[in-house]
Parts: sequence; structure tokens; C-alpha cells
Amino acid sequence: MLLELADWMARHFTALHLFQYITFRTIMAALTALSMSLLFGPWLIRKLADLKAGQVVRKDGPQTHLAKAGTPTMGGVMILLSVTISTLLWTDLHNRYVWVVLAVLLSFGAVGFYDDYKKLVLKDSRGLASRWKYFWQSVFGLGAALFLYYTAPQAVNLQPVVETALYVPLFKQVALPMGVFFVVLAYFIVVGFSNAVNLTDGLDGLAIMPSILVAGALGVFAYLAGHAEFSKHLLIPAIPGAGEMAVFCAALSGAGLGFLWFNTYPAQVFMGDVGALAIGAALGCVAVIVRQEIVLLIMGGVFVMETASVMLQVASFKLTGKRIFRMAPIHHHFELKGWPEPRVIVRFWIISVVLVLVGLATLKVR
Repeated sequence: MLLELADWMARHFTALHLFQYITFRTIMAALTALSMSLLFGPWLIRKLADLKAGQVVRKDGPQTHLAKAGTPTMGGVMILLSVTISTLLWTDLHNRYVWVVLAVLLSFGAVGFYDDYKKLVLKDSRGLASRWKYFWQSVFGLGAALFLYYTAPQAVNLQPVVETALYVPLFKQVALPMGVFFVVLAYFIVVGFSNAVNLTDGLDGLAIMPSILVAGALGVFAYLAGHAEFSKHLLIPAIPGAGEMAVFCAALSGAGLGFLWFNTYPAQVFMGDVGALAIGAALGCVAVIVRQEIVLLIMGGVFVMETASVMLQVASFKLTGKRIFRMAPIHHHFELKGWPEPRVIVRFWIISVVLVLVGLATLKVR
């Protein structure tokens, strides 16, 4: 929005050409989203408290969590509003990637919001039935995958289409043509990562900091993929228009930092499904756009680990009647082993930092 306005006014004020630079708009998007989160956070927390949208704590979980009962939830609304407004202000609204990633963010957020609202405000302990939650996630995830597939350029001379090929890190120019199977891959990345972030959101600040780190790193990939010279030099897929995703990722990181101000231990607010489902899906969508699905699984290793722990726990119990972990997701396992909650959180953050650095290193190790 501001880019179009600046283009129109630049004929009179040449300084406004600054808005053409993605780097400038990326910084401004982060600062705008951060400011909005910090400004409206206290008001939203009070409103959620008035609605009595408080956290429900499992009685079979760590006893230290009992004190969290009643803490306002659905704070993810703060993130979604900040990201959406900042993105609309600072991105090129003629870019198709901007609209698809916003659609993913808001549609998955709507699914999470309805689930949270039923459980916390309407006091329906069942919330949105799991099958319906997954159904709507599938509808929106598949819709985004199909949109990206059908708007990608067509293959020329049997060469793989950049926007739909699977790129393998650490190898020079290894691109596996996916064809229609791109839709399947994109679907599983978007929906799978949405649920992975949701499973991780169990401790104060545990999910949001890795999300901030991954979003920031994906922003770097997006900027480089959208720059013809940089992508050629680094041997990463060149995706025209992907640079605008750096602005979106910056907005997500800024809004996440603002949310962390209130979500850090001991948390004043939790993000709820409305935030976790939306953030995970948006990260997955950006990774698909910049063709870095495998790198996403590396950088988001904490989310992958949390999801794998649940899958292993369920499989082990069904097959043998025994549990591998004291409790899943795995962050609860460490709590029940006696680790204080802040220790679990910070150590998982450290792991995320390391994994994000490994992911960024793939830019040069080829």
C-alpha cells in the first residue's frame, strides 16, 4: 500500500524512491509489527481476561503448570493482526506470493480461532472436532498448493520448473522435477508444519522464539531467491517476486518479538491455536515459495522433534503398551525429569539457534 503511494509521490519527492528497496521495507515491516504488538498487547490481554478465555491445564501434566490455569489465551490474534497490517502496508500488493501467504496465515488462524473460541469462551471442552480441524486445514493447505502449482511458469524444453522442483541442499543444482507431486509436497509441508508448531506451543515462549528465528532465516532465503545475481552466485533457485516474502517474514518476526514480550516466562498470555496453527502454516508456505522445504525441516528441527516424539509415543503405546517418554510432546518429558520450565525453554531456544545457523550455512556449502 505504502509502496504504491510512494511510487506516485516520488515524482515530487525523490527521497521516496527509498521505498523501492526491499531491505528498507523489510526493516520497516519488522518495526511496524513489533510496535503494533507492544501497543495493542495490553489491551488485548485485558479483553481476553474479560472474556474469561483462560488456559485449561491438564491434570495429568507437570504440577507446576497448575498455576497457569486461567491465563488469557488466544493471544495469537495479536500476532495475526500485526503481521497482516504490516504486510499490507509494506509489501508490493501486486505480488501473488503476498496474497497466498496472507490467505494461508488468516485461514489457518480462523480454524484455530474457532477451536479456541469454542473451548475457552463457549466452554465447550471438545472444541472443534479433530476431524473437522484437519479437514479445514487440508482444504486451505490444498488450496494454497494448487494455487502455487497452477500459477507457476510452464516447463520449457523439458527443463524442471524452478517454482515446482525439489531442491536438495549441499548439492550444486540438484533439482528434482516434481510435476503434479509438488501439490502433495506443498500440502504436507503447510499442514504438517502448522500442526508441528501447535504441538510445540506448550511452555512459555517455547514455540514463538523458534518461529521468530525460522521466519528471519526464511526471510534471508526469500531475499536472495528474489535477487537474480545473488541466487546465481549462491546456486539457489531464482524465484522472481520471492523477495517480497522477506518483508512478510520480517513482519512475522517483529510481531513474534512483540508477543514474546508478554509470553516470556511467566507468561501473561498464550498464543493458542489461533496463533500456532497460523504461524506454522505461514512458515511452511514461505518455505514452499522459496523452494527450501528440506532446509525448513532442518531449521525447524525443534518442531520436527516435538512432532516425532508424539508420533513415537503413540506408536509405542499402541504396539507394546509402553511409553518411550514420560510424557509427550518431549518438552513435558524433560519437565517430569525435574528440569525447571525456564531451563527447558532456553535450551530448546539454543538448539533452534544452532539449527537455523546450520540451515543458513547451506547457502554456501554446496
